[in-house]
Amino acid sequence: MRKKQAIIIGSGFGGLAIAIRLQARGYNTLVLEKNSTPGGHAGQLKKNGYTFDLGPSIVTEPEIIEDVFKIAGKKMSDYFELIALDPFYKIFFHDKTSFDYSGDPIKMKLQLAKFSKADSQNYDKFMNYTSKLYKAVITEGLGSKPFYKIKDFLTFIPRIIWLRAFLPCYLTTTVFFRDFKTRFIFSFHTLFIGGNPFRAPGLFLMLPYLERKKGVWFIKGGMYKLVEAFVQILREIGGDIKFNSEVNEIVVDAGKVSGVRVNEKFYPADLVISNAHFAHTYKDLIPENKRRIWTDKKILAKKYSMSCFLIYIGVKKQYPQFIHHTLILSQRYKELITDIFDRHILPEDFSMYLHIPTRTDPTMAPVGSDSMYLLIPVTNLLGEIDWNREKERYANKIIDFIETKFKLKDFRSSIEVLELFTPLDFKEQRNNHLGAAWSLEPELFQIANFRPHNQSEEYKNLYLVGASTHPGGGLPGVLLGAEATEKLILGST
Repeated sequence: MRKKQAIIIGSGFGGLAIAIRLQARGYNTLVLEKNSTPGGHAGQLKKNGYTFDLGPSIVTEPEIIEDVFKIAGKKMSDYFELIALDPFYKIFFHDKTSFDYSGDPIKMKLQLAKFSKADSQNYDKFMNYTSKLYKAVITEGLGSKPFYKIKDFLTFIPRIIWLRAFLPCYLTTTVFFRDFKTRFIFSFHTLFIGGNPFRAPGLFLMLPYLERKKGVWFIKGGMYKLVEAFVQILREIGGDIKFNSEVNEIVVDAGKVSGVRVNEKFYPADLVISNAHFAHTYKDLIPENKRRIWTDKKILAKKYSMSCFLIYIGVKKQYPQFIHHTLILSQRYKELITDIFDRHILPEDFSMYLHIPTRTDPTMAPVGSDSMYLLIPVTNLLGEIDWNREKERYANKIIDFIETKFKLKDFRSSIEVLELFTPLDFKEQRNNHLGAAWSLEPELFQIANFRPHNQSEEYKNLYLVGASTHPGGGLPGVLLGAEATEKLILGST
């Protein structure tokens, strides 16, 4: 029998994972990538001896990654080395206090007691609660369950109600903790997937438990090693990937996808899987007169995630004040989040996440130097900020801030590499609608069935993977989403 042809649009983690899964199941798979290198958001920058991961930087739940290797008959350990981090993060509060966040309950409770003895005593109770959320999403497979039919969601509702998982993350933390700092420590994780902690459902509080149970890891050489491994595996088992091949159109007719166009060339396919932003997939690649469900009006009415301002710095000194993963916080929390998600302004204050992989792998920079990645949450392009004009000023402001606040001697004068990435770049280079770095905002009515489905509601041989679809953003979510999409494909073809 002729093998079915699957075309995957985009070579992010979701696209590569579904390509491997389908190739291993007997499909012919072809990945079409607009850029000259794979990875999408998980790309890599090398300059003057410095190596930077451009996007995802945190590995949790390594077993979810290992599953993709196993499907292809491979072992993850043959492709790269995983290094456990301890502590997971260092958190600097505005008042110069800090917190070393780890998976060690004793260390955590000792530190929490400095903020509030009651919070320290409630740590175990909170973790017991979040373990039930983890069990529902990971152990019982809700994360990889394809929420395609309404009955899928109806069976999910009683669990959400019983676990009170419909309440916002931050509000749920107030049930367990009194101190503002403690509440931040256990609610900020939703920001890693583009969510508003004051709106994202408490279901996402499974993330602190996931970290404690499975740890936080680093791939030696950077996250791009995983991209390279996926590409290598795909080719080893017979799949293919073409670069500089931006898909201009998904060709549809009579309720079915027949293939895609790259410039004037037509690639026929039995099924097409898009790893692109869902708004780009429907709005830009399929003419509106051929869409009854995902109309332009419906797409534009959705709530989109925040974006981020990224600074990649190669500095010829090392600053041990920062560990591998460091959070630096503004005094404002809810007000800053509101400025970003709802007011769509660029406030004078900011919080940031620093990724400094040279703390764990010195080979990612010249000897005695640091490779730094600074991520500052900002509004998406609804903010109408002129980033071409603002980016230099904003970057200088952030560099001045960390140099002054942390007394980084000769920091600015030691910078050898400085690259900036703005919400406008997310739109123009990554085809992300509104420059929303994580696609749709994960709020209560934009999860599970309420997200764009893994299988198109209109074209049964069109599928989605990536942050846009169920279960959502973050490396574990994207890989679980590829598994959910695979289940739909195997059940439909």
